[in-house]
Parts: sequence; structure tokens; C-alpha cells
Amino acid sequence: MPMLGGVLVPHVTPFDEKEEVDELTLRELVNYFINAGLNGLVSLGSNGEFPYLSFEEKLKVVETVLDEANGRVPVIAGATENSTREVLRLGRALLDLEADALLIGPPYYFKPSPEELFAHYSTLAEGLDGKILLYNVPKFTGTNIPLDVIEHLAEEHSNIIGIKDSGGSMGRIGELVRRLGDRFTVFAGTADVMYPSWVIGGHGAVVAVANVAPELCAGLWRAFMEGNHQKARELQLHLNLINEVVVKRYSQISAIKAAMGMRGLRAGKPRLPSLPLKEGALDDIESALRKVGVL
Repeated sequence: MPMLGGVLVPHVTPFDEKEEVDELTLRELVNYFINAGLNGLVSLGSNGEFPYLSFEEKLKVVETVLDEANGRVPVIAGATENSTREVLRLGRALLDLEADALLIGPPYYFKPSPEELFAHYSTLAEGLDGKILLYNVPKFTGTNIPLDVIEHLAEEHSNIIGIKDSGGSMGRIGELVRRLGDRFTVFAGTADVMYPSWVIGGHGAVVAVANVAPELCAGLWRAFMEGNHQKARELQLHLNLINEVVVKRYSQISAIKAAMGMRGLRAGKPRLPSLPLKEGALDDIESALRKVGVL
């Protein structure tokens, strides 16, 4: 059975006014997410602005999160880099910090072929002494990891334990569940398919909106697990609106941090070259948050 489940937050990396990692605020956010009822934390995901962080900063973020979480929930660490060699370097360092698993997306500069993707992940599985979740996020990488590659990797490597699929396709998630069943964790990576994916056998979600409305996400998972499908449908539709406005309509990193700020959370600004949103976008986000009752 999968080792992970429920809704995990791919949390932001807060920065201070000098664009340095704000460790104190990061610790506050860890406690906020855990207290809201989320089932785990994902550091150095897309919302954590990992491409903007140095190697040393990445280790600092994960070390801080692990220390503050203190075993209360699983902590998965992102280890996506453009070369297999660099993923091995970062992944080993993160596992040395005792991250519970690694989340690894495909290289995102040169577009790898299916054969190259299999070789990349196979080398990582053999070279990393820890559990690995694949990260399919074509929005940012331009690569949709082929289902045959995923299935082959799962068959060949026991430490490749699951996937966060952010492609937004229910058909694809259904195929992952059908092919790999309960021996492989299938996480929805977009908020608008959370509840539908669970109905067909998915195991949870890792979604950006959990930064903004963690209590709604935790409530959705709880309602589903309790069989309260009317409540689950209601919460799913609320989260769809947040997802549509905050994740899809504007620059995701900037919008997530802006929405968190509206809720009184000290998320800080995005790191350059990302810019804070302008007034019209902020009004739009505020209106959406008010409609679903989180403001």
C-alpha cells in the first residue's frame, strides 16, 4: 500500500525584504499548515521557487522544515535539476537531512526523449538511497512523462513509489491508477481534479491552493474519507474557484503569495525576476477568496 496519502502542501519559500530566505516565517508557516490539518509538506516544489534558490538555500529550506515539523507529518523534498549528476548531488544531500522522500521532475531545459527519461530516473533510483516520487508538470517543463515510461520505472525500481501528476487530465490519472493500482501512490497535482481523482482510486493531492486555503483542502480530504460526498463536492467547487483565479489566471508564484498575504500570512514577495501582482489582479483574487468564505 502507498506510504503517503491525503493532501500535502507544496509550500512557498518566504523571503525577507532583501530576498533572503526568511527562516522564522518559514517555521511559522510549517506550524500553520500542520495545524490546519494537512497531511504533509513538500519543500522545493514549483511554489517553493526552487529554480531561484541556490544549492545551499535549498538545503537550508529543507533543514528548517524538517526541524520544525519534527516528525509530525511527512516532509518530501524537491530535487529537480537539469542534469542527472546534479539531481544525485542534491538528492543525496536532502536524504542526508532525512527527508522522507524526494520529488523529482524531468529536466526542463533540453527536452528529453522517453528513452532519456527512463535512463535519467533509473540512474537516480539506483544512485539514491531513498524513496522517489516522480513529478509530472508539463506546464513548467514542457514534458509529459509517458505512461509507459512511468509504468516501466515502477516495475523496475521499488524505491520509485509514486507520482505527483500536474497535467490536469483525469484520463491520465485514471490510467495511472488502472496500471499501477495500490502499489504506487498517485497524487493529483492540480486542485480542480482532487475529488474526482480520489473517487477513481487516487491517493491524495499535492496542490498549490493548499498554501491559500489549507483548511478547505484538509476538509475536502476528511469529507471524502468519511463518505460525505455532498460536503466534498461543495468544497471541491470552492477550491476550483481559488485554483482558477490564483493558479491559472495570473503568475502562479506571485498570486499564491498575494493571496496568502490577504489571509494574514507572512509569505513575502516572490524573488526576482517574478514581480508582485498589480491592483486589478489583487482585486480579482480578493473577490474570489471572499466568495468562498476564507476572507
